Amino acid sequence: MAIGLLTLQIHLPGCTSLKEKRSRLKPLISRLHKEFNISVAEVEQNDAWREAVIACAIVSNDHSHAQQALQTVSKWIDVYWPDIQVENEKLEMI
Repeated sequence: MAIGLLTLQIHLPGCTSLKEKRSRLKPLISRLHKEFNISVAEVEQNDAWREAVIACAIVSNDHSHAQQALQTVSKWIDVYWPDIQVENEKLEMI
């Protein structure tokens, strides 16, 4: 069994309120869940307007499948969500 955890520190340029931040993050989190069949949640920077940390997790019976699935997440965000900037990412396999 393999458990993968991807932590993404993202920047939301032009965000002026927490309400706007949530309106931009909620569709991203939902789409990541649907697109990659992973669990996704905002885990840090909840009160910061332009910053967020989201965690993506996957459980698989194949170590390489879990790692490959999570490695494509930040690239996918760069392509399909150009208004969100991934500043840092950390991939952990358990």
